[in-house]
Amino acid sequence: MAALQDDARFWDRTARKYAADAIADPSGYERTLDAARRHLKSSDLALEFGCGTGTAALHLAASVERIIATDLSAEMIAIAREKAAARGIENVTFEVGTFAGAPWPAATFDVVLAFNVLHLVLPLPDALSAAYRLLGPGGVFISKTPCLKLMNPAIRALVPLMRLVGRAPSTVAFFTADELEAAFATAGFEIVERDWHATRGGSDARAFLVARKP
Repeated sequence: MAALQDDARFWDRTARKYAADAIADPSGYERTLDAARRHLKSSDLALEFGCGTGTAALHLAASVERIIATDLSAEMIAIAREKAAARGIENVTFEVGTFAGAPWPAATFDVVLAFNVLHLVLPLPDALSAAYRLLGPGGVFISKTPCLKLMNPAIRALVPLMRLVGRAPSTVAFFTADELEAAFATAGFEIVERDWHATRGGSDARAFLVARKP
């Protein structure tokens, strides 16, 4: 719980700067959105975890009936609501929340989305189990995740140092794409699509996975 509170404070502090920064890999970002849209239907009720300032949810809103987008940072959610109001998008609801605290009944959603957040969630098996519970039969979990074990060792070494100076959250998990897929399988999911969605080479290993609940 203490780590979760620390992470919420970290993202609250950095939210406005995060919102102002340009997307670091726009080609990879657009590729992820396009791939996600192929698995969405106009009748879907979707849930996004770790929505940040709401950019992905707002881009995908036209592809589903409704999205509930959550983040542990209240400041991130405040910015997301501002963006939705400015754009007149009404089928996205932004709420403060986490995997562990998801209040909805089992089988509520057709789709769960998690972009660039699974490496910031511990324990990962609990998060995947929560997503599995929330999906109806045949529902899909669409994610893109940095696999930090596969990235440049210099980048990996920076994470503890960045934590010490308040430039990284408390929770950062290191795993490979194979380890991530194994965690999905343990949770009961079947992987139906896998890809890499970074355009900056081996220094940015981001696994795109679509996992179906049988």
